Amino acid sequence: MLSFLLRLRARTQRLFRLSDVHTMLMWSVIVGIGGAFATIAFREGITLMQRVLSGTSGSFVEMARHLPWYVRIWLPAAGGLVAGGALLLSMRGQAQAQKSDYMDAVALGAGVVPVRQSLWRSVSSLLTIGTGGSIGREGSMVQLAALAASLVGRLAHFDPARLRLLVACGAAAGITSAYNAPIAGAFFVSEIVLGAIVMESFGPMVVSSVVANITMREIIGYKPTYEMPVFPAVTGGEVLLFVVLGLLCGLLAPQFLHGIEIAKTRFRRWTVPLPVRLAAGGLVVGVISVWAPDVWGNGYSVVNQILHSPWTWQALVAVLVFKIVATVATAGSGAIGGIFTPTLFVGAVFGSLFGIAMHAVLPMSTSAPYAYAIVGMGAFLAGATQAPLMAILMIFEMTLSYQVVLPLMAACVVAYFVARATGTVSMYEITLHRHRDEQERLRLRGLQMQTLIQPAQTVVPLDASVDDMTRIFLEYPVKYLYVVDGAGCFRGAVALKDITADLLEKRDMSHKTAADYASAQFPRLTPDMTLGAAFEVFMRFPGERLPVVASEAHPTLAGVVYKTSLLDSYQKMDTRS
Repeated sequence: MLSFLLRLRARTQRLFRLSDVHTMLMWSVIVGIGGAFATIAFREGITLMQRVLSGTSGSFVEMARHLPWYVRIWLPAAGGLVAGGALLLSMRGQAQAQKSDYMDAVALGAGVVPVRQSLWRSVSSLLTIGTGGSIGREGSMVQLAALAASLVGRLAHFDPARLRLLVACGAAAGITSAYNAPIAGAFFVSEIVLGAIVMESFGPMVVSSVVANITMREIIGYKPTYEMPVFPAVTGGEVLLFVVLGLLCGLLAPQFLHGIEIAKTRFRRWTVPLPVRLAAGGLVVGVISVWAPDVWGNGYSVVNQILHSPWTWQALVAVLVFKIVATVATAGSGAIGGIFTPTLFVGAVFGSLFGIAMHAVLPMSTSAPYAYAIVGMGAFLAGATQAPLMAILMIFEMTLSYQVVLPLMAACVVAYFVARATGTVSMYEITLHRHRDEQERLRLRGLQMQTLIQPAQTVVPLDASVDDMTRIFLEYPVKYLYVVDGAGCFRGAVALKDITADLLEKRDMSHKTAADYASAQFPRLTPDMTLGAAFEVFMRFPGERLPVVASEAHPTLAGVVYKTSLLDSYQKMDTRS
């Protein structure tokens, strides 16, 4: 198989005279197909589990309603117990289980997605989801699609840069297959994983997403995850209400994620085996489902009901509270899965509640609650992922309605900025990592010389003799001595080459002092200079260090700055870029 792929790549490149860019586009087609089938395989695994456990498949909510109340309690707990065992197997022999994540492989690693870890974690996720766990299935779908892409690239001996891009294409194909949104799939990886939109990487991801979407549509029985109603026309004044909705989503999305983080911390402090923790999370879901079976699964069916049928505000509040508790318990216990879909659930229910409230206040000037539910999905997602473009495009692709664009854009952008300003958490750790790096880059770019100043040890007065200066040159391996007057003001620098030249020429130096050799035009820095300005001065100067004076008007010698310290700060900026 390996030799076949290598020969195929070489012959194709020779036959069609393909560049690396063209070749990557062809490989992205293969990865798109592979990503779609990886997603299909995981979906079929869930369907198989449903049939084994209940004899039916489809909505987990309907599955829960047809089970006896006591089965609803123990089944998620038992699923969590077995899922925890699978998760322990995935971590065996591994120092850090989280390193199997495809985001790490693309953004921080060499594009290598571990096979054994990824498969066992997917099995664990399958067990949690198949027994009613309140968590999203998209995480494992994308992970498997990325794994398939990584295996293809490794078999073809791709270098790390191209392998990372191929894994990114696989992740985009997985998102597309899960949500029927090819453009949003490419933007998901670009905004969240890569942190930039560059055509060299965005192009192959779009191709992979489109191919994955076409492949999914050819599968018999395929239908979109969300069945979106026709979005109504929105008047100019009503857009302000959607802005308010975006503001509230931006405030609440970080709190939702913060609740999950608190639950994870509490569960980790519980000194019991991992399977017991996952079983406890499943038990919480089971107990809640006795009264509210809507908490089972990722919430697809409930969201579709909210979009197509009227709900009372009391029912919406109840299902929102129960679902948040169930999701926090499942994700907090350590279960493997995504919270992307539960985030859409929370956004839809909250948006619908907001729409009901606004309709009660302004009955003649507001759209139906389902319109606010649709925009709420996008706004809450933008606040949680801090990827507004992806959220806008995903909801737009789901609705295929231009009417949704204006209110959706306004709500998502507002939610993003509010969440960015008020929240310290994000759905994905890689987003926080990038934000911390961005803040550090800004800090370093504004860094002034004052933070890099070190004491100047090679300083001589104006009346220093040649013998005194020679002694210092022999003691310190420097090329320049700094000359100061009685008030400590910098008057220039004495170059080693000038004194050496006089010594070799055997000139009379008995009456010469530092004042005779000092170069008054010697370059200098000031404490308020930025790294960029100081770097430009160093570019014109061949030495290792430069003096720092208090100011040009009052040139008191404050110390020196070494070129290595400056370059080190610049290297930190480059590595964080």
